[in-house]
Amino acid sequence: MCPIKYLSPARKKWGQYFLQDNIIINNIICAIAPHFDQALVEIGPGKGALTHPISQYVDELTVIEIDKNLSCSLQNQDSLRKKLTIYCQDVLNFNFYELAQKKGQLLRVFGNIAYNISTPLLFQLFHFITIIKDMHLMLQKEVVNRIVAGPGSKDYGRLSVMSQYYCQADSILEISPHSFIPRPKVHSALLRLVPHKIMSHGVQNLQSLSLITKIAFSQRRKILRNSLKDLVTMDILHKLDIDSQWRAENVSVALYCRLANWLTYNKFNEIGKNNSSFFI
Repeated sequence: MCPIKYLSPARKKWGQYFLQDNIIINNIICAIAPHFDQALVEIGPGKGALTHPISQYVDELTVIEIDKNLSCSLQNQDSLRKKLTIYCQDVLNFNFYELAQKKGQLLRVFGNIAYNISTPLLFQLFHFITIIKDMHLMLQKEVVNRIVAGPGSKDYGRLSVMSQYYCQADSILEISPHSFIPRPKVHSALLRLVPHKIMSHGVQNLQSLSLITKIAFSQRRKILRNSLKDLVTMDILHKLDIDSQWRAENVSVALYCRLANWLTYNKFNEIGKNNSSFFI
């Protein structure tokens, strides 16, 4: 049994904000709709606000918690000990493939995600997308808005394109600062990500999509004729049904994928050697 230490307050270095609103907790559980025979994985369980109620619906629950004190606290609770498998480590270094292989099924991932790791964690989870059934993540509302935004929106950006390439993305619940201890300075939202069963916009090399979106959105005020001039000509843009007078936010996910495939077949090897820092 893990020795119990003093349960310290939320730690700023890990961006800890603990959920306390029972109404919000119930709404989140309803959105997740856990079943006993599923492989659920919680990221950042904290003090167990979601862990406790969800454990009532499952035979086993895997949690990943970087804070040793919080991990020990969960491990020492009689109501959880027989159901929990705790990994006390940084989720950004966690191997979800090994866990899915051990469970023998797709993973259902959920959690209250620290704001300071939200974007790198999303790209980490996309790396494991083939073994994930769905994700329900509490993130900063601003980040969720960017993920679900469509072309033409001021929130539409590289994160929108990359997220929607992999998943159907929906914002399903807004969460006020009053629902947390301590209270964050920003609002949160619950994001549902469901990986596409069939990739309708197949990309031959994801590094091409990563490269083209990073370049385009890093110069989003410029029209494509200028921002992409070192990659593609106006004639090629026209052949790909992309208007050279558009800006980055006007290009749909499908068209970015089309452009990425053109780069892969025509210029990727040349560009990739000189722009490796652009890749995820």
